[in-house]
Amino acid sequence: MSLSVKHLLGIKELQKQDIEQIFQTADNFKEVLQRPIKKVPSLRDTTVANIFFENSTRTRISFELAERRLSADVVNFSSSGSSVSKGETLVDTVNNILAMKVDMVVMRHSASGAPWFLANHIDASIINAGDGINEHPTQALLDAFSIREAFSKGSKKATLKGKRIAIIGDIMHSRVALSNIFCLNKLGAEVMVAGPPTLMPRYIQDLGVKVEYDVKKALEWCEVANVLRIQLERQHKPLFSTLREYAMYYGINKQMLDSLKKDIVIMHPGPINRGVEINSDVADSKQSIILDQVENGVAIRMAVIYLLSGKREVLE
Repeated sequence: MSLSVKHLLGIKELQKQDIEQIFQTADNFKEVLQRPIKKVPSLRDTTVANIFFENSTRTRISFELAERRLSADVVNFSSSGSSVSKGETLVDTVNNILAMKVDMVVMRHSASGAPWFLANHIDASIINAGDGINEHPTQALLDAFSIREAFSKGSKKATLKGKRIAIIGDIMHSRVALSNIFCLNKLGAEVMVAGPPTLMPRYIQDLGVKVEYDVKKALEWCEVANVLRIQLERQHKPLFSTLREYAMYYGINKQMLDSLKKDIVIMHPGPINRGVEINSDVADSKQSIILDQVENGVAIRMAVIYLLSGKREVLE
C-alpha cells in the first residue's frame, strides 16, 4: 500500500493506479470517520508540519483534522508573525522546522512551483496544499472522489469514465481547475471548461478539454457542474465589468437549473461567493454535494498522508 511517488506535488505526476489506490484507502478511512471514535493509530510516531504561506481555512483545518484522526503529531506554521517577515528564505524556514524531526510537510504557497523547489532541497515528503495558480491536488482528488460517490449505487463504486463534467467560472486563476482537468482526464471523464473569454487561459484546449462561453449550454451538456470562485485577489486588472454583470451572465441560479430537462450534480470547492458564481438556492439544494466534498476532503487527505508515510499498519 504505497504510491509511485514520494511527494504529492501535483496530479500531473500521479498514475491512474495511484488515484485508484488513494480512493480505495479513502473508502476505508471514510468508514472510520462514521464511528463513535473517529481515530486510528496509523501515524502515531509521525510528525507532520502544516506550513501555510497563504491564507486558508477549509484546507488547513481539513489537513489538520486528517492528521489528528491518524494520531500524528501536528505542527502548525503560518508565515504571518514568523521569521519569514524578517527575510528568512523558504528553505531556511523549512530546514529549521525539519531540524525538530518533522517527517512530512504540507505546504501552501502563493508562488507556483514552490513545492517542487522545496522537494529538491529537503528529504521529507511534501504534500502540495495549493501553489499559486498552478495545482491543488488534494482538492481535485476529493472532487473526483465525491463525483464517484454521487454516482455509486450501494457497494458498487462508480467509474468516472465517460462522465461529462463542466468546470465553470474563473478558469484562468484557478489551481483547482487545472488539477481537476488532470485528474478527470486520467480517470477517463469528458471535461468542459466554461466561463467568460477573459477568464479563459490561452491554449486551454491543448489540455484535452472542450471550451464553452455560454454557461447554459455547458449545463445542458454536463452531468456534473463544478462551479469555481471568482478570484479577485489574483486579478491584477479588470477582466469583467462588475460582479453583478458576472452573476447575470455566468452565475448559476435555480431558474437556470429548473429549465434543464435533467438533474445535474452541483459542486463548489469553496469559499462560495453566494449571489455571484452561485445562488444560495442552488448551493443548498438537493442537487448540491458541496458539504459532501468537505466531508470527503478529510478522508482523502487521510489516505494521501497515510500512503505517503510508508506505514504498513492495518487501518483498523
